[in-house]
This record gives sequence, structure tokens and C-alpha cells, in this order.
Amino acid sequence: MKIIIAGAQAVGTYLASLLGRNTSEDITIIDDNPEALNDINQDLDVLSYEASPISIKALRAINTSEADLFIAVTNDQEVNMCACALAKSLGAKQTVAKVEDYEYASPKNKDTLKKMGIDSVIYPELLAAQDIINGLKMSWVRQRWDVHGGALIMLGIKLRESCLILNRPLKEVCGTEEPYHVVAIKRGNETIIPGGNDFLQLYDMAYFMTTREYIPYVRRMVGKEDYTDVSQVMIMGGGKCALRTAHTMPEYMKTKIIEIDPQRCEKLNDLLPGRGELVINGDARDTSLLLEEGIRHTQAFVALTGNSETNILACLAAKRLGVRKTVAVVENVDYIDMAESLDIGTIINKKAIAASRIYEMMLEGCATNLRFLMQARADVAEFTAQKNSPITKKKIFELSLPKGCTIGGLVRNGEGMLVTGGTQVQQGDIVVVFCHNTEVKRIEKLFN
Repeated sequence: MKIIIAGAQAVGTYLASLLGRNTSEDITIIDDNPEALNDINQDLDVLSYEASPISIKALRAINTSEADLFIAVTNDQEVNMCACALAKSLGAKQTVAKVEDYEYASPKNKDTLKKMGIDSVIYPELLAAQDIINGLKMSWVRQRWDVHGGALIMLGIKLRESCLILNRPLKEVCGTEEPYHVVAIKRGNETIIPGGNDFLQLYDMAYFMTTREYIPYVRRMVGKEDYTDVSQVMIMGGGKCALRTAHTMPEYMKTKIIEIDPQRCEKLNDLLPGRGELVINGDARDTSLLLEEGIRHTQAFVALTGNSETNILACLAAKRLGVRKTVAVVENVDYIDMAESLDIGTIINKKAIAASRIYEMMLEGCATNLRFLMQARADVAEFTAQKNSPITKKKIFELSLPKGCTIGGLVRNGEGMLVTGGTQVQQGDIVVVFCHNTEVKRIEKLFN
């Protein structure tokens, strides 16, 4: 597949590194910033071209007419939209533009953008807000991922002393009779796709696959029943991500946004839907302000400023003040491991979320809902088994899946079910696959 990425800034660089794991991809990055391209050339095995992404001459020079996917992710949405329109007119098969205004991400404008030559848009703030809300709905979970509308649920859970299934072989604690599977374990800097003889340890991040009705059972097994459900949320920072989060917040969650810029506070008051959101002008790094605004009675603290260090430190401060559920946007990839080691809670990285959505577009029609789990450095995706595909001809234990891959479960006729080695996948089944250090496209072949 020939892929052109317009923009060598943060999202473009991260996307190139993610896509570049697949050695079969032909990736070109175009940008008019020589320093940004030089950094990419030192770290990644991709082609680079120094020019404006909206130069017709340049787009022709990099053979945009042959592009299977043209992705515009510069820091200027107008440039992204114009570049996609030009690329489409030159013959690119599919175009994707990163946008900064929700107006362009609204479903009602999809047809208009398509007529312009923009097949899809990525609005990272909206994607991040959806992940934040998913995390807030379950205060005891670090990460949640719904398969096929919730027929199957993946839960990423940090294990504490109260967990009932520590230090025992998984074949004993989640065998065929148990309503959950442990599909991946993040331990320190290591990601484990476990077998029956592996076991869970204190402070592991464990990824469980289960069905909706057994979520309370998993909660009991991991010892998280004492976590209070979130009803009061305090947000630090009043940027676009905070606005989108407040807009999509369930009505039963009451929200306070603390923003240091008084003009932005006024704008937020105009833009918010008026469901009782409270906008406070102040510095959320001020402990006395947090106490005054009732942080001790708040179940969740969400740090959404543009500074990763500030967000990490603010979440640590909130934890010391008694908040159990903390969420931080950490855009600096170098800080992800540090944030994990400090145990700050749920980590949101907009680059990773946007890149996962774009990565999904590379795959053929049988793959949907793909996510790259940054902390586990693993891909998880839904695949639909096609008629006469290889996966329908053998039982799971006979498939010889690549090392680092496991099947977490499947959805058949709308009903989620866990799998065993003797499970036979059928045509039309939606199958959840985890991949660590293995190309998703290698697994894709089993379903076509």
C-alpha cells in the first residue's frame, strides 16, 4: 500500500512510526519544514519530501495519483482540507484530514466534505473525549473498549493487593468455566500475551475480556468493589478537549472546569450546553483552590491542559487529596512510561488515538474498530470472518497463530462469547484479536 502523510509534526511523526511497523507499506512524508523531516529521517525508514503539502507540483512529484491513502495531519486544518482536495483530484484513492473544529467532524457535513474530496476526517479532541467518558463511567477501570456495541467488553485494570487472583496460574483462575479471559498483561516495560502457566502479579496492568453481564464478577475478582461511581468531575484546563468532554458527559455527572484564562472562561460559558456545568476562573495547580471547590468530594479529576508535565503533576496532587480516579492527557510520548510508573491513572494520548483510527482505514473491510494500546504496545481489532476464509476451516488451537497473538472472544448473531482452543469460528463471526510485535495485516489474511 502506498501511503502519503502530509505533515511531519507530532501526529504525522507518530503515525509514521506506527504505520512503519509494517515493512510492506510504502510511506512518504511531505512537509515544508526541513528540521522536522530531518528528525523523521533519523528515526524512521520512510521517504521524505520537502515541499508544501498544497503544492500541486510537489504532490505530482511524489506520485499522489498512485496513493492508496493520503493523510493530511499538519497543524493547520485549512491546509489539511486543501491538501486532501488536491490529492483526491490527482487520483488518490482515499483521503483523510485532521481537523480542529467540530463543525467539520459533524456527521451532517460528511457528504459536503466528500464532494470536496475529503473522504474522512479525524478530530482528535472528540476521540479523546469519548475515551475519557468511557473511563469515567467505570471508576475502577483504566481503559475500556467495547466490541460490537458492547457485546464483548475489554477492561484494562491496574491490580492492587485486594485482587483475588494474584500469583496463581491463569489456567486455574480463568479456565473454560470462568466468564472472563486475561488476554494481555503489561508488567513494567514488558507486554505479555499470556498462556495458561502465566500468572498475575501485584501492580500488573491486566487486560480482561468479558461480556457485559459479568463485569460485576470481574470487578469482584480484581478487588475493586469499594470504588465509588463517578458523579462529580473536576476538569483542569478549558481547551477544545475539555469542551468536547463536557458536551458528551452523561447528565448524571456534574462537571467543574477550572480554566486560568478569564476570556476562555467566558467563551466556555457561552458554548456549554447548560446542564449545570460550572466554569471557574483559576489555577488548578493551587491546592487551596481545589480544596475550596470541593475536590475531597470529587470522584474524578481530569487534567487536559496542553502541558504534559502539568497534567501529570496535577493528577498526582489530586490523588494525594483523595481522588481515586484521575485522567491525564500526556501528549509527550517520552513521558508515557514515567506517567505509568507514577501510577497517575488513565493516560490519554491524542496522537495515538488519531493514529489508531487512521490505521484502521488501511485494513480491508473485514477489520474494524482497531485500537493501538499505547501502554501495552499492542493492537486490538475486530475482524469479520469471510466465507471460506482460513479461520473458518480450523479450530483455534489448530490455527498456529503468530507468536504474540491471541483471540480474546467473538460475537455471533449479536451475542458475545469467550473462546477456547476448541472453538470453531464461523462465517460472519466478529472476532477480537490482540497482537503484540506482530503485524495486524498478517492476521487479516486469516479472515479474507
